[in-house]
Amino acid sequence: MGTGREASVSIDGVRDKNMMQLKKLNTVLFPVRYNDKYYADAISSGEFAKLAYYSDICVGAIACRLETKGGTMRVYIMTLGVLAPYRGIGIGSKLLNHVLDMCTKQNVSEIYLHVQTNNEAAIKFYKKFGFEITDTIPDYYINIEPRDCYVVTKSFAQI
Repeated sequence: MGTGREASVSIDGVRDKNMMQLKKLNTVLFPVRYNDKYYADAISSGEFAKLAYYSDICVGAIACRLETKGGTMRVYIMTLGVLAPYRGIGIGSKLLNHVLDMCTKQNVSEIYLHVQTNNEAAIKFYKKFGFEITDTIPDYYINIEPRDCYVVTKSFAQI
């Protein structure tokens, strides 16, 4: 997988017509199954849900939910994943950077997600982008071990 592969990566919005690609990716990437509300939230988030394509093959996705808390908008990253053979070449970074840019443009106060406490690769990845562990939730997950998760958060200066 060399460094020259990033040039052929493109991203596209999540819509009804390509929703099955997101569902298939999630089945492969994550140990949990997502309900219809997850997919409805992904579609309604607009620019905050994207599929990544490498040479026209869907290889990754980010899906967020927009929330309002105390009169400010924040973004919850429901999922971000890239198929194993395509990791390490900037696809996840491209997806996350797109969402972070949208957060800045839309005056989002913070972006956050839940990460399983043993997922060191994900924690390291998010820390590179300025995220910090802000909380630990015991027994967050029901059917996977470890059951605990970290809340990982990045705050934005408000304009």
